[in-house]
Amino acid sequence: MRIRLLGPVELQLAAGGPATLAGAQRRAVLALPALRLGEVVSMDQFCELLWGERAPASARAAVQGHVAALRKVLADTPFELHTRTCGYQLSGPAEEVDALRFARLTRRASECADRGADGEAIALLEEALRLWRGEALADLPDTPLRAATVDHLKQSSTAALLSWAGLRLGQGTGAAAVELLERSVRRDGLREELVALLMRCLHQAGRPADALTAFHRTRLRLDRELGIRPGPALRAAFAEVLADDRPAAPPAAVTAPAPAAAPPPAEPPRPVPQQLPGQRVELIGRTAETRWLDRACAPDRATDGPALVVGPAGTGKSALVTAWAHRAADRFPDGRLYADLRGLDPAGPAEPGAVLGRFLAALGVPADALPADRSGRAALYRERTRGRRLLVVLDDAADADQLADLLPEGPGCAAVVTARGSLEKLVATDDAALLRLTALPEDDALGLLEHLLTPGRLGADPVAAAELVRLCEHLPLALRIAAARLAAHPDWTVAELVAELADEHGRLAALELDDRTGLRQQLLLTYRQLPPEAAELLALLAVHPGPEVDGPAAAALLGSDLAAAHRALGDLASRHLLTGTSPGRYHRTELVRLFGCHLLADQPEPFRVRARARLLDHYQAALTHCGGYLDPGQEDAGAPARAPQPVPPAVDIHTALDWFRTEEPAVRTLIDQAAVTDPDRAWRLALTTGSLYYGASRFTDWLARADVGLAAAERCADPVAAAFLHNCRAQALVALERRHESAEAARRGVAAAESAEGPAAVSARVRALATLAMVTAMLGDSVGAQRLAAEATALAVGSGDRKRLVDALVHQGWVCLATGDPEGAQRLSREARELLPARPVTQVHLWSLLTEAQALPPTVRDAAADLAWHRLLAACEEAGLLYLHAVTEQSYAAHLVARGRAPQMRQRLASALDRFRRHDRLAGYRSEFTASLEASLSLRAEGAPEHGGPPGAGGFPGPGRADVGPAVEDDPADGPSFSW
Repeated sequence: MRIRLLGPVELQLAAGGPATLAGAQRRAVLALPALRLGEVVSMDQFCELLWGERAPASARAAVQGHVAALRKVLADTPFELHTRTCGYQLSGPAEEVDALRFARLTRRASECADRGADGEAIALLEEALRLWRGEALADLPDTPLRAATVDHLKQSSTAALLSWAGLRLGQGTGAAAVELLERSVRRDGLREELVALLMRCLHQAGRPADALTAFHRTRLRLDRELGIRPGPALRAAFAEVLADDRPAAPPAAVTAPAPAAAPPPAEPPRPVPQQLPGQRVELIGRTAETRWLDRACAPDRATDGPALVVGPAGTGKSALVTAWAHRAADRFPDGRLYADLRGLDPAGPAEPGAVLGRFLAALGVPADALPADRSGRAALYRERTRGRRLLVVLDDAADADQLADLLPEGPGCAAVVTARGSLEKLVATDDAALLRLTALPEDDALGLLEHLLTPGRLGADPVAAAELVRLCEHLPLALRIAAARLAAHPDWTVAELVAELADEHGRLAALELDDRTGLRQQLLLTYRQLPPEAAELLALLAVHPGPEVDGPAAAALLGSDLAAAHRALGDLASRHLLTGTSPGRYHRTELVRLFGCHLLADQPEPFRVRARARLLDHYQAALTHCGGYLDPGQEDAGAPARAPQPVPPAVDIHTALDWFRTEEPAVRTLIDQAAVTDPDRAWRLALTTGSLYYGASRFTDWLARADVGLAAAERCADPVAAAFLHNCRAQALVALERRHESAEAARRGVAAAESAEGPAAVSARVRALATLAMVTAMLGDSVGAQRLAAEATALAVGSGDRKRLVDALVHQGWVCLATGDPEGAQRLSREARELLPARPVTQVHLWSLLTEAQALPPTVRDAAADLAWHRLLAACEEAGLLYLHAVTEQSYAAHLVARGRAPQMRQRLASALDRFRRHDRLAGYRSEFTASLEASLSLRAEGAPEHGGPPGAGGFPGPGRADVGPAVEDDPADGPSFSW
């Protein structure tokens, strides 16, 4: 699914990862038109979903801003957000929206059930139910429209579950439905038809006692919460379970009545402890989290384990739990116990035995009756809490071992624990429920500021208010400190505080009130609890410019093996200094990065220099490894100065590009930084990005990095490096269709290479000559192009370098195609391909295959030619090479026209145009080939003849004459290049 609404709202990008949808409001602006795909959603409906009945004056502008941001994110998806007269309309495939797919699947299941195809209906319903990932629209603003929409979706889900479980029951496989039904009953235990169906499935599964327990539990809830008796459906299920055959119980023996016993002496009233700390701050927002605590501590909760509220510093864990505990106090008539476990205290955590002593004293145990040892106190504590309705709040726990004896006994008690660590051990061993508290949604963060200040002060500059929330990363602690500073200086504007926070070097200092109250102090408490290697890594991560880091990069920074790096990353994640985004990858917030920068600044300069060098060497090795899947003959930037650490687990073009797309922002920043501090490593790093930028269609970024790399190479006074980077610029320029500039850059590359000696200089000269030959052909000089291409090939043969020979042959093959020699093109391209290993398939393989396909002689039968084209198209699709796929599609269309099969080529043209448009967005320019294809398709839509190509320059753009067909008059040298 591209748009996922049946849970937290997500948008999946083509690369496979989720897009960043900042804030609940932006997610809501995506969700509403997605639910109403193809319909116009009015501005009033957006406002109702985002703000309910209290839309601010800036609501329309806010919605427009969210729409503008969403359009950028949707550019890489099949969806498009259109402006209409009275609102906005989302278009795209309904199958890519999980809620719409769910509805379609349930409709099909109903049709199957109506015609008696129960097995097919069951399969469809199971597919539909698997689309759910929790409560629908879980992270949208809490407004009446959202609640009504969620309720409608929930009713649909329940109806599908009832239908599926009923069909299962009818087939005699009701046991398979028990788990889902039990989960649904825990969420909605007052829905009698759900409980009745659960009872029947439990009964069919041979669990009549559990079925009767479900009935009695529901009967008690109906009486307690609604004051009603079970309805007909529940009573009928109860009767069915009771009617099951079982041995009759023996008659009870008749005995004489026992004499009445004397009444026991009256017990003294048990003390009711009231240990909750005062509620120091009013809770703003956190509605969903409060409801979670209600469910996790309810008498009919699924398990008796504790409720764990964990999360990073500054999220307000203690404030949330304390506020909730005061609200829920009446539900625990036997008292409320509280202990600060001091998990992060530099003096050490609270000793469990001492905490037990205080708890037992509050529960009425005299001091002289307290056991001396911890185990004795724990046993007495369990005895005193068993059978009571107690709430126990354990704040700031150090670890699971500290909590082992502090959890109360029995289902009537509830324990709520807060901790900076993850406490995942308790989930496995004690059936704990886990809530990871994160930063506030944007609306709640603004609401908190408004509560602490005044609406007028924020409303005077809503843009500055939103920026203040962003710089505070939506953290309640940071927002409260910022509000306190504004309140203490009524003459300050919000924008002035934002300007202070915008300075990275002083941001953490600006978010503290004194030497004990601030975000830096809270992070320092966490830092002091880290193992040595994790503490070192937190500082070293300041060298890494990206928001995410993986295991190999961490290993490079530490100078360790991969296992040690993963342990350190796991330690940081377990204390919520990092957040896992996918297996082996971790995200850090900007404030954590700035804290790491302070830690790194305390280290000696040689330590920092070594860390930067190790990271640059790692990325050079990683880029070389991944780039080899696209161009095995890529320029040799030389081995890294240090032995490379583990490289990314790329196994083909697709996985190599996936890694590069994720890491490209970090790589780009590292190149720019190193150009100033370490130019030798900078040019090497820039050089190794070329094939990956090409494969990812990032042509403008490619040229920018080549420019930086060339400047760094010239600072090093290295003519071979300069030759390589001139050629890299030439390739990027020709890809951007700036052919005259490309030719000049290639000439400079040839000249720089000729001024040096050695194998590397020969390699650089071959590359530059091959590029110059290709550009010369594009500029119309066939003779010059053939001479340059032959010179590059002869030089490569003389060097004995197999990779350089492949490179020269591929380019010479293309030049032959562009200058009217298809037989030579086929021969040279095949020779190049045969010099390469068959596996893995690289971009060079595919470009060679494309040249061979374009040069197919007319004598080749249609079936054989189509097979070659279809295999090539499938390989491009699998590799994810957008530009090459676009060129192949339009070249195949030209082939069809040349074979007199014009009616079949329109679909190919449309597919090529779609891919060229997507390529253009990534490449940062509008290709002339896109315009040419648009014109061609427009002419055909207006009734131009289908038997030949469009007249003049409106034909199919392509890399060579064999690509365009006999009816097209384009200059064959104007086609897309295959430079990498």
